Amino acid sequence: MTLPPVGADALRALYLDLLKRSLTGAVAEDNDSILGGVRTAGSPSRKKQAADAVGRLATRFGFEIAYKKPYDPKARQHGNDWPSRAESMIGLLRMQNIQDCIERIMVDGVPGDLIETGVWRGGACIFMAGNLKAWGDTSRKVWLADSFEGLPKPNPKDYPADKGDWFYKQTGLNVGVEIVKHNFERYGLLDEQVEFLVGWFKDTLPTAPAESYSLIRLDGDLYESTWQALEALYPKLSPGGFCIIDDYGTLPEQAGAAVHDYRKQHGITEEIVDIDGNGAFWRKTMEQPA
Repeated sequence: MTLPPVGADALRALYLDLLKRSLTGAVAEDNDSILGGVRTAGSPSRKKQAADAVGRLATRFGFEIAYKKPYDPKARQHGNDWPSRAESMIGLLRMQNIQDCIERIMVDGVPGDLIETGVWRGGACIFMAGNLKAWGDTSRKVWLADSFEGLPKPNPKDYPADKGDWFYKQTGLNVGVEIVKHNFERYGLLDEQVEFLVGWFKDTLPTAPAESYSLIRLDGDLYESTWQALEALYPKLSPGGFCIIDDYGTLPEQAGAAVHDYRKQHGITEEIVDIDGNGAFWRKTMEQPA
C-alpha cells in the first residue's frame, strides 16, 4: 500500500499543536493544586500559607500533597488558571497568537530576533524556539529576559501605578535560570539560538545585543517593567514586527496603562487587537515600497 505524502505545512501544524498543548499542560490536563507549589507559594491568603507550609514539610520527606481539581478546557484556553506542572500559564489562545505572529514574520520576511521579557518557566520562549525549528529558520535568536528570581518590589515614587503591588512576594513566580534551561533541554530546544538576559530589565534590556526584533512579547505585569521593556525594545522592532503585551487586559492599571502612555508619547496609532481578554498585540506598520 502506498501512503499519500504528508506536506511540510501539515507536519509543522501537527508539531506546533502538540508542542503548545504540552507546554500549557492541556495534554496532561494538569490542574492539580499542589501544596507547596505555585498556587500556594507566597500567597497572601492565610489558608494557602498554612497549606504551603504543610506541603513544603511533606516534600522534605519525599512526599507530594495535591488537591485534585477538575480540568477546565475553557480556562486553559484563556490562561485563567495556573497549571502546577506545565511550563507556561498563558493558555492556548495566547500560544496560538505567538504561532500566528511568527507565521506572518516568516511569510513576509520581517527581519529580527524574538524576545520575551518575563519568562517564568520558559514555556512561551520554548514555543518560539520550536516555531523557528518548524520553519527551518537558523538565523534568528530567541532571547529570554528575566531576573530569574521573581518580580521587583514596586517603586511607587517613580511609577505610582505600581503602588501596593505584592507580586514580588509571590514566590511561585521565582524560577531559576538553570531550571528554565533544563526545560528547554527536555524539549530538545536548547542550542545556540537561545540566549538568556539575566537581571532586572532596567539593567539588561538597554544594552541587549540584538540588532533588531521581529517579535517582542512583554510579560512583566508592572507598569515599571512594561515601560522599561517598551522603552528599550520597541525602537528596535522591525516594521512588520509584532508587539505582544501579555497583561494588557489582566492588569489595565499597570501594564495596560504603561502601553497607552508609551504609545501616546511616541505617536503610535496601530490598532491594539485583543487576544483572549488578557493579552493583546499590535503590528508595527510595514514600510511601503517607494
